[in-house]
Amino acid sequence: METTLRGKYISVARAAEMIGYTPQHTRLLIRAGKLAATKVGRDWLIREDHALAFVGGKTRSLPFLEAESAIEEPDAGGTIRRPRRSQEGNSPLQAVNVAQVPQRSPFRYPGGKTWLVPYVRRWLRYLGPPVEFFVEPFAGGAIAALTAVFEDLANHAVLVELDEDVASVWQTILRGNWRALVDRIADFQPTREAVQAVLTDQNTSREHRAFVTIVRNRIARGGILAPGAGIVRNGENGRGLASRWYPDTLCRRIEEIAARRSRFSILCTDGLKVLQAYRNAGDCVFFVDPPYTVSGRRLYRYCDIDHAALFATLARLKGSFLTTYDDAPEIRGLAEAQGLKTVGIAMKTTHHAPKTELLISRDLDWLDA
Repeated sequence: METTLRGKYISVARAAEMIGYTPQHTRLLIRAGKLAATKVGRDWLIREDHALAFVGGKTRSLPFLEAESAIEEPDAGGTIRRPRRSQEGNSPLQAVNVAQVPQRSPFRYPGGKTWLVPYVRRWLRYLGPPVEFFVEPFAGGAIAALTAVFEDLANHAVLVELDEDVASVWQTILRGNWRALVDRIADFQPTREAVQAVLTDQNTSREHRAFVTIVRNRIARGGILAPGAGIVRNGENGRGLASRWYPDTLCRRIEEIAARRSRFSILCTDGLKVLQAYRNAGDCVFFVDPPYTVSGRRLYRYCDIDHAALFATLARLKGSFLTTYDDAPEIRGLAEAQGLKTVGIAMKTTHHAPKTELLISRDLDWLDA
């Protein structure tokens, strides 16, 4: 029976990629009766046609897509409790349930900020009407900018990415032949031989570079694109590279971004230089997520940054900004030296280890608004 089921059914992880949510939230949908599934042993299995039907039937009326659902959850008595700062400003805010945050980026990106999306929403709403320009100078997977545009919290987003490979993906989606990229993703079968052929192909076009980058991002352990990153071996259920390749989900996300391409700009350059150039732009707000002091060298090709110069630039920005950083004494010291405020956000790593990251800005009153 199990063999028959596995021939017709897909895993929770595969279904999650198809419908655009995390495995944790997909299990919540199953338990709530919103997604049909069959339990075999300890595993839930979902019929592929049911997952496809769920994708086609998703509407904005579902509670986990509502703007406030990821930051306001009623307790058993029906009372909504918002995360609050301590009076001292040192105790971390409660962790966000990332299972309730829509997944919009084509990247499975190390250091991605899905956990921060509810705070980005709250910050932008606090600023008033939709902001004119949302600038993300270290874009990466660009989850903050995607949230700002998709949810009409900003009229236009400027993505800045120094890594030429990552930038090629955004350039292709926003300014290039994104349809050809979607077609190629849809047709690709990620065998080791096919992957090797893609990685060694000498084609120098931007669209080819974008496709190679997406392939590398999907098959690398943890989505790490830094030189020397290892490749998935066994994968989920022993499926190897194919367990990380979800063409329908990737194509849908790219199509949804491309439908809004007129509301995005992409710059392949140094994010710090862009901040310095835009420092007097009062109609811009900035979400700044630079390579961290501890993990940056392991995760990113371009990880060297003058952190002191960045903080000095942030302090001179005319527009509002929100910065995230690792909670290190060096970073708290740099923020304090520039008169900036910090607050910790409790979160967990992919290995479920507790940690704290920092939110930094001139004004954090919106956290209590």
